Amino acid sequence: MIVEWSEAALAEIATRYGPEARIWKLVSDSEGCGCAMNGVAALWLIEEPEQGDLQAESNVVEVWYEKRHEVFFDERMRVSYDPSKRAFKLASDGQIYSNRLRLEDRRATAAY
Repeated sequence: MIVEWSEAALAEIATRYGPEARIWKLVSDSEGCGCAMNGVAALWLIEEPEQGDLQAESNVVEVWYEKRHEVFFDERMRVSYDPSKRAFKLASDGQIYSNRLRLEDRRATAAY
């Protein structure tokens, strides 16, 4: 799997989460969505990957994912940022996963 980040997306994650926001986990999150099989694409900011997570090729930041979620995503995807909508977008050549991609800080040190 390959996940490419646009310069605008990288700048925005640094602004929102700080320059140390370097490890992300791509998930198909079905928690709270009322769907058993279909989840919503999300990126979680994590401190470190879990045992068994796989690393995607990515520019600048690390992107990890669980093998069981691999089926929900294309081999090559892009994360971009639209400042007019203040929204991240996850897309591939074949589809748009989300025009309002949810980024969630899951680090233990995250301020609540």
